[in-house]
Amino acid sequence: MSERRRGAVRSETARLAILNATARLFAVSGYENLAMESIAAEAGVAKQTIYRWWPSKGALVAECLLEGLLLPERFAMPDTGAIRADLIAWTTELFGILREPGGEGILRSLIAAATENADVGRRLRDALGSPGSIAGRLSSAVDAGQLRSDAPLQEISEALVGVVLLRALSRSIVTTGDVEVLVDALLAGAKR
Repeated sequence: MSERRRGAVRSETARLAILNATARLFAVSGYENLAMESIAAEAGVAKQTIYRWWPSKGALVAECLLEGLLLPERFAMPDTGAIRADLIAWTTELFGILREPGGEGILRSLIAAATENADVGRRLRDALGSPGSIAGRLSSAVDAGQLRSDAPLQEISEALVGVVLLRALSRSIVTTGDVEVLVDALLAGAKR
């Protein structure tokens, strides 16, 4: 006798409608004004459907980020061929996002979702190692001979993100000079 799954089956169509509605409404009203009722109405689903799959607004926004639906062009890692300049540009862009209205909400969403759900935390860590991520960009710098072949790419990626999170949580003011010092420190042991 096969076991049956309890609860409603997760519809991929409904999931995508909810994620897309969240991204659209987030773009219009920001994190602080994003309401589950509005998302449900925009997606054409019941609010209970959203809560069945995501325990909070933070978890839903985090999934949108991980799926590349929120600010995808702003989180993209540049690849100009100059690893130092690319890391400085990307980190500066992240700090710029955090200074904008709703930017801290994005960060809080990621942190809250990762603490509520280990899968979100794992997906976030996996995203750091993907080809379009920090580790992916560092890997292409290794291929181009800009970094040592044995450079600890994942650790450099995690350290950079860790500093961004710490600075954002402490609401520290970050200057371009701060970003340059940070990137130089992280790359110091990895350069050829």
